[in-house]
Amino acid sequence: MATRRCQVRVSGTEVELLPERALYWPEAGLLAVADLHWGKPESFQQHGIPLPTGVLEDDLERLSRALRSTGARRLLLVGDLIHSRRGLTPAVRERIATWRDGHDVEMVLVRGNHDRHLKHLPPEWRMDVHEEHTDEGPFRFAHHPEPATGRYSWAGHLHPVVRLSLGADRLRLPCFHLSASVGILPAFSAFTGGLDMTRRAGERIFVIADEAVVEVSRP
Repeated sequence: MATRRCQVRVSGTEVELLPERALYWPEAGLLAVADLHWGKPESFQQHGIPLPTGVLEDDLERLSRALRSTGARRLLLVGDLIHSRRGLTPAVRERIATWRDGHDVEMVLVRGNHDRHLKHLPPEWRMDVHEEHTDEGPFRFAHHPEPATGRYSWAGHLHPVVRLSLGADRLRLPCFHLSASVGILPAFSAFTGGLDMTRRAGERIFVIADEAVVEVSRP
């Protein structure tokens, strides 16, 4: 099924919000995602909590799909790439290294709070690391959603979701939350909780509904 992107203009620049839970900036050939939390199921499993397998495979396939569909030349990881040091088992490290070998793109990590658990990324992942943020044209990319003087900030960390209801039916769906100065990306990993977001004056919410990104019009 063909995916439906949502084009928006931010700081005078066209970007695309993708149903793969990613932001694409065509002019720069840049794909940005946040909160992948690689190794999270493995972290829980080491504490004796049984969790379904296949989370990493599903997330890597979705990330590959976003790279293929956009033709992005660069991948920017906006924090919390990993969940914990203990979750990076040899199998997880090897699987990600194999995935990395299949993608000839520049990859940059802006560290998030979870990434502080690991001083150095596995070298076979071939990722450049920025400790606090990176500035690109009119944008700043940082893990924590804070305004930046002179630039529009893209961030993660909050795992934004929106509650939708129709009669007795209720859904919590991942979303993009855009204010006047900060845009919050949805958590890329499907294995995360989320913070309920509401739309206030001057803000926009774009919900991810299956294969489409749809703006929520009501407050």
